[in-house]
Amino acid sequence: MIPFSILDLAPIREGGDAAQALQNSLDLARHAERWGYARFWVAEHHSLPGVASAATSVLIAHVAGGTSTIRVGAGGIMLPNHSPLVIAEQFGTLASLFPGRIDLGVGRAPGSDQPTARALRRSPDAADTFPEDVAELIAYFRPTEPGQVVQAVPGAGLEVPVWILGSSLFGAQLAAAMGLPFAFASHFAPTLIRQAIELYRTGFRPSEFLQRSYLMLGLNVYAAATDAEARRLFTSHQQAFVNLRRGRPGRLQPPVDRFGDDLLPAERQMLDEALAYAIVGSPETVRQGLATFIARTGADELMITAQIFDHAARLRSFEITAAVREQLAGAELRTSSAA
Repeated sequence: MIPFSILDLAPIREGGDAAQALQNSLDLARHAERWGYARFWVAEHHSLPGVASAATSVLIAHVAGGTSTIRVGAGGIMLPNHSPLVIAEQFGTLASLFPGRIDLGVGRAPGSDQPTARALRRSPDAADTFPEDVAELIAYFRPTEPGQVVQAVPGAGLEVPVWILGSSLFGAQLAAAMGLPFAFASHFAPTLIRQAIELYRTGFRPSEFLQRSYLMLGLNVYAAATDAEARRLFTSHQQAFVNLRRGRPGRLQPPVDRFGDDLLPAERQMLDEALAYAIVGSPETVRQGLATFIARTGADELMITAQIFDHAARLRSFEITAAVREQLAGAELRTSSAA
């Protein structure tokens, strides 16, 4: 059975604060480690009142320091916001502190709006050099050459896996050309998933990092005892998505009944399209949904995300998802044995 991992934004809920959100992220990671999740990634976003993962490298250190075996990483660092050398130093430091447990996913989006991008001192054309920046970043992790003036210390000679993240065809093509693992953001940008998978799989060139392609897909999974309860939990995420598109981002709101009754038709369509890959329901509904998604996409790994207002309900959702994975693995084993 393919690995399941977790993508976390350290959501700040209404009535809470960033300190609570960051502690909840660590608590979730500790549970995820026990439940058998492979990775726990956090994402770089800026100037969003409901997201506490802006200082991504710092949060990774917090989570890795409070866990023992689960891989911890960035999903991702928005590389054009930073110097490749600085990111190499940061992740070299993390890899030195937590050997064999750190992942570095990089993307080219700003992770913010344009005013915030300017406040980050991000150049308007920063994304244009993303391929060169990725190559420079990777070079800093190679052993230092004689006479090399600029070095990442720590960083040089350390094995820090670099992933390409993307929500478009550009990332798929770049990951394929560089022979890197690719994570596609199908959890919020699903329209190009088929084309992205095809481009990545067929265009992949074996490299020093991978001999065959490795595809991770993002997926929203909201699990609860019943379909109705799961659908209600999902409304917090739906509210956040609509508010963001309206230009009014805020803290994660509590779930509501009959969400969507007051949405404009265009908003409803946007929501349905953007969150098309969301599995919401009871354990059996989730089992069927996961089995279908895996079979249709051929993913090598799933990156599960769920922005749930109540922390206990969020833990329960990820626990149910982990149990469903074990059921699917058992069914897969029985099928293999019968064959």
